[in-house]
Amino acid sequence: MQEPLQLLYSLVNAVQPLPEDDWAAFSSIWKPFQAGRKEIVTSVGEREKYLYFVMEGVQRVYYLDDQNREATIVFTYAPSFGGVVDSLLLEQPSRYYYETLTPSRFLKTPYTELKSLMNERPSIERMVRQGLTQTLSGVMERLVEVQCFSSEDKFRKLLLRSPHILQLVPHKYLANYLGINPTNFSKLVNKVRI
Repeated sequence: MQEPLQLLYSLVNAVQPLPEDDWAAFSSIWKPFQAGRKEIVTSVGEREKYLYFVMEGVQRVYYLDDQNREATIVFTYAPSFGGVVDSLLLEQPSRYYYETLTPSRFLKTPYTELKSLMNERPSIERMVRQGLTQTLSGVMERLVEVQCFSSEDKFRKLLLRSPHILQLVPHKYLANYLGINPTNFSKLVNKVRI
């Protein structure tokens, strides 16, 4: 098995293993894709047509309000799925941007092909549903953090969840993700040890 597909196989197995013939069908729909640093992969108003599997690089999904204020919603990096998932699954225009922060390599699959496989093969549908359930659980946990935790507690939780994140993502984006002033974020970087 080629290296990119091996990474995809490992992630799929961690979510929910597929029977061999379903894995063969699932793995056949992915194609390589690359994007440079600071490239918008999906824009507001576009319908997300692809599910991405991140092999290299760091990306973010962010919201831009009518006053040009950014809110970073999520980061993606290897090995994980990426894209504007609600736009993809609802087949509606995106309310968010999907941007690369570093040069990035992906596998991508058109949602039309993924949806067809999900309809034909129950184990693939179950695997996707299980992955979405895990993602939703993480989103719910993050909402609690955003609404209830102090800045220091949000920072500690982030480091416990993703200890390597400080080396992957520029600090200004992490501060935005946590809803912390960049100066206060710098103080936390110097103060908090995990």
